Amino acid sequence: MTDASIGTPAQLRDPNYTPPLGKAIPLGIQHVLAMFVSNVTPAIIVAGAAGIGFGSDQGALGFPDMNYMIQMSMLFAGIATLIQTIGIGPIGARLPIVQGTSFAFVPVMIPAVAGAGTAGLAGLMTGVMLGGIFHFSLGFIVKPLRKALPPLVTGTIVLMIGLALLKVGIQYAAGGVPKMGTPEFGTLAMWTPALVVMVVTLAVKFFMRGFMSVAAVLIGIIAGYIVALLMGQVSFSNISNASYFAAPVPFKYGFELNWAIVIGMCFMAIVSAIETVGDTSGITKGGAGREATDKEVTGATFADGLGTAIAGVFGGLPNTSFSQNVGLVAITGVMSRHVVTIGALFLVAAGFIPKVGAIINTVPINVLGGGVVVMFGMVAASGVNMLSDVSWNRRNMVIFAISLSLGFGLQLVPDALQHTGKTAQILLTSGLLPAAFLSIVLNLILPEHLAGDDLDTPSEAGVD
Repeated sequence: MTDASIGTPAQLRDPNYTPPLGKAIPLGIQHVLAMFVSNVTPAIIVAGAAGIGFGSDQGALGFPDMNYMIQMSMLFAGIATLIQTIGIGPIGARLPIVQGTSFAFVPVMIPAVAGAGTAGLAGLMTGVMLGGIFHFSLGFIVKPLRKALPPLVTGTIVLMIGLALLKVGIQYAAGGVPKMGTPEFGTLAMWTPALVVMVVTLAVKFFMRGFMSVAAVLIGIIAGYIVALLMGQVSFSNISNASYFAAPVPFKYGFELNWAIVIGMCFMAIVSAIETVGDTSGITKGGAGREATDKEVTGATFADGLGTAIAGVFGGLPNTSFSQNVGLVAITGVMSRHVVTIGALFLVAAGFIPKVGAIINTVPINVLGGGVVVMFGMVAASGVNMLSDVSWNRRNMVIFAISLSLGFGLQLVPDALQHTGKTAQILLTSGLLPAAFLSIVLNLILPEHLAGDDLDTPSEAGVD
């Protein structure tokens, strides 16, 4: 799927090669389009949970704050990507790795900002900053850390991320988080654009090829947006209120140290670091047909953490490498890091223009919901795919069962922890952190080989 005019096969496998500018710019923009929806969605979800309005419903903190968080998602995705592709000393893989706002942190961030008595955005952004510093430090130990997290653990964690987010996706698709006095929630009018997004996304994904297939969710959201526009659900009133230029504001939401959030961010940083190691290996295998070097893996982890820490200072959310762009490198066959640098520059430029955020904010919440239902389902499916590599003896089944049952159960019934402290509630009601903690600890302390641990041997408990 490569074009001979872009370069020779040897050049295309070289991260330091720059294709002709007429080809490099479209390839860079293609990378941005492939990750754009996934990049801004976490900011919209977290802003909504924090009481910041969506679209015409301005909520507690209002339209400019929603715009700002979208703006920071673009700006710091671009900056973090530049750190990866250009590098600063040992920081950065100097590979075509696209960074973006991480979905993995969302189940931890929602309980941190939602409801009365929570830390709010000040506590969240402080936690993001400190978690990024911790993430940076993981670069020194990333190799042994990777070995401590086998597919049983990583698969369970990724599955829980998807399951924890599905409720949010369904709520959005039905019209937003239900409130008193919103009878339109769950109506056919709300569901129609969401269903259009899902149907078009599936059709494009399975019946189109190349970039169209990679950008299936984006195309689906555009189709749903058109339907919502025809149904009168799109409002452009706030675009005129947005300025053409605005700089990021350090500590815009203040500084508040909340240990529950800091612990949660640090724990999820470990998961994010492992994901980045996997994506770095995927880039080199798919684009250059080789394994990633220790220097590249370490540099990628350093860049992950630094990008997140800087984002937290200015009101941005945690960053991680984007797997869909790893696939795009394999599809295009273009390994040039300079192509991704061009895409990052577009993100940085958009991040300084609030008008862009205002335009994104015109997307109705039910249209976004149709897209995130698909995306969150794919996250869960990725976890199942990782778990397919597990040898399912009784030891591993017990670890998975206990981790998933307690983690998902606490997320479904958060009132079960109403008599614990606020810190414990923030950490445990996400569901993700208890599932991750249990799977890691049980995998480390339980013996690998148990007597009679053979699924072909009948179990006294009747579980075969």
